[in-house]
Amino acid sequence: MTTFEHDPVMVDEIAAIFDAVPAGTIVDATLGGGGHSAALLSRRADIDILGIDQDADAIQAALERLSEFADRVRTSRRRFDQLDEAMEEHGVTEISGALFDLGVSSPQLDRPERGFSYRNDGPVDMRMDSEQQWSGDDVVNGYDEHELTRIIRQHGDERFARRVAKAIVAARPIESTTQLAEVVTSAIPAAARRTGGHPAKRTFQAIRIEVNGELDVLPGALDQAVAATSTGGRIAVLSYHSGEDRIAKQRFAEAAGACDCPHDLPCVCGAVQTVRVVRGIPKRASSDEQARNRRARSALLRVVEKIDATPKGELLQVVR
Repeated sequence: MTTFEHDPVMVDEIAAIFDAVPAGTIVDATLGGGGHSAALLSRRADIDILGIDQDADAIQAALERLSEFADRVRTSRRRFDQLDEAMEEHGVTEISGALFDLGVSSPQLDRPERGFSYRNDGPVDMRMDSEQQWSGDDVVNGYDEHELTRIIRQHGDERFARRVAKAIVAARPIESTTQLAEVVTSAIPAAARRTGGHPAKRTFQAIRIEVNGELDVLPGALDQAVAATSTGGRIAVLSYHSGEDRIAKQRFAEAAGACDCPHDLPCVCGAVQTVRVVRGIPKRASSDEQARNRRARSALLRVVEKIDATPKGELLQVVR
């Protein structure tokens, strides 16, 4: 059996969210080890899963984990912004919902050869799709100081981004993840190293996001999911980074008919509402889960439900 053990975040909460959707196909746009899909299939005999993932190992592991539901599982090895193509591949014209569990999975972090971890020695890789040519080495050893500063600040929320970038450039060539972690750690003031986890965590996150174009592809993927979902279906996003959550909030706000018209006057900009924000759901993992699963500590959940398209002037749904 393929080793791909992964503790899915907020699995019970996610499963409950999809209890209310119509029967049909749910897209697990980040299939991973199949943990969320297993929970969904166990609760609903009238749904099937279309699982999407770039990682061949993840798909194989998910198929093994979901073997008891084999007749209700289809997979597609793609990036999640190719959701439309995955649906076309399997003859799916409409879905009952979609789940996006963003970020990197625990098995990817735990395998040194994948290059995601600052704790284990491996190549500076960080590719979610191992067939992709562009890797972490191209970023770490190829970007100039200005570009490195930009991505470390934007994708990692690292306040010492400039110092880190300068140290990386000075230390080239950087050939391993442990070397990179040491360079980053040395660039951060000693006082700042004492809090907030491993000093290299934010920089590794930033490089991973850049290598895989994660923030670039997310808006289009969410738009595709909203368009493909039937009335009453739901789209859920678990994000682990402020940039991811900001994109989810913006795309959902757009679908909910956000406009710049004064709230006390009819909308004249032509905005159309196609989703409503699902209220009353937990936005963060429980304290018990956060203590048990460190990945859950930064997770933030957003959920919308598809409605019949309504001009904003007829139905005001303010997204806060």
